[in-house]
Amino acid sequence: MDVIARTNVKKAAGYLYFLDKDGNVARAKMSRAGRKKGKVKKEVVARPKVKKASGYLYFVDKNGNVARAKMARGRKRGGKKKAARRKRR
Repeated sequence: MDVIARTNVKKAAGYLYFLDKDGNVARAKMSRAGRKKGKVKKEVVARPKVKKASGYLYFVDKNGNVARAKMARGRKRGGKKKAARRKRR
């Protein structure tokens, strides 16, 4: 995990924090029981203008900073299903 921009956003309960398409930190109210379905209005909280690189997942970490992690690409052949099939034989 690499910290890309130090924004120190204070996270409030009940909100989802994310990077929008412009590289700004935004938040949207999380869906709860009894709330109407439909699109929720997003609110920009910080404007670090992060340039996103391919192959990375960008997120707001627990300290309120923008961070990135390398995305998992591909899996090893086999896995749980193949191992279970071998056991049955």
